[in-house]
Amino acid sequence: MKEHPILFSAPMVRAILEDRKTQTRRIVKPQPDGPVYLPEDPKVARYCRENHEAMTLAAWAKGFSPYGQPGDRLWVRETWQGPLMEDMCAYRAEPSDFHKPEFCEYAADGRSPPEFVNDDDELKQCWRPSIFMPRWASRITLELTDVRVERLQEITLIDCEEEGVGHVGPQSAQARYRELWDSLNAKRAPWASNPWVWVLVFKRLTP
Repeated sequence: MKEHPILFSAPMVRAILEDRKTQTRRIVKPQPDGPVYLPEDPKVARYCRENHEAMTLAAWAKGFSPYGQPGDRLWVRETWQGPLMEDMCAYRAEPSDFHKPEFCEYAADGRSPPEFVNDDDELKQCWRPSIFMPRWASRITLELTDVRVERLQEITLIDCEEEGVGHVGPQSAQARYRELWDSLNAKRAPWASNPWVWVLVFKRLTP
């Protein structure tokens, strides 16, 4: 069993915590040209040479997913703020004693950014970007139950709902998911380009 970090926005974190989100899609890099993968990745190219075979997308997903395989775990990176210095001073403890999720705050919980005093004795209020979250600060651990590769627009209505978007008024889950995808990926791989994506299906282990 291996662990891999993965980033989620605050709305998607809330969906995970409410058990409304059990799937996520991530862009495949580099993009395949078709159902047989063209091995630009050196590791995949070496595998193909050694085994004298073309690499189908299914086989590639099974062996070379950067997010792991079923049974592996994902630890979620989200917008956060770590333990405040005044808290540590109040308890007269070492910083390492506070390196636990219960001493952190998370933007997904709907709170205002925490206040703290910086090195110049200025009162500040801010969140830390998810990309800078260390493993110890992560409160959410997921277990992969399925990993596959498919075209983005192959997503089904059920898949959209399991992506956590649901229905809002007359708008379908598919339309909602299309908007969500483009809000995050329009510059790199918009919905209209129908990129190949990793489909990660998971269950929540913690909290």
